[in-house]
Amino acid sequence: ADLIGWVSLCSFTFHKHPVRSVMFVKNKRMKIARIEHDYSQSDLASIVGVTRQTIGMIESGNYNPSLKLCVEICKALNLTLNDLFWEENVTNA
Repeated sequence: ADLIGWVSLCSFTFHKHPVRSVMFVKNKRMKIARIEHDYSQSDLASIVGVTRQTIGMIESGNYNPSLKLCVEICKALNLTLNDLFWEENVTNA
């Protein structure tokens, strides 16, 4: 239920309001979580069904993943969207 609530909140936020997406900045939290799970970029990519390059681009802030991909990454790392992708002080642009 919590994941569905976050998905709804993120979907509303990212599609209805012009906000700065945390996913466009370097995603250190995702990289740390990946390393803590002892996954290489290739390992995580294989689990979530994307290329290693996609994971690298997300971590470096050069790719804005879909909500579906964010959810898959969270499942693979056993974390929430809030843990990996939510910025505390998001303001309208």
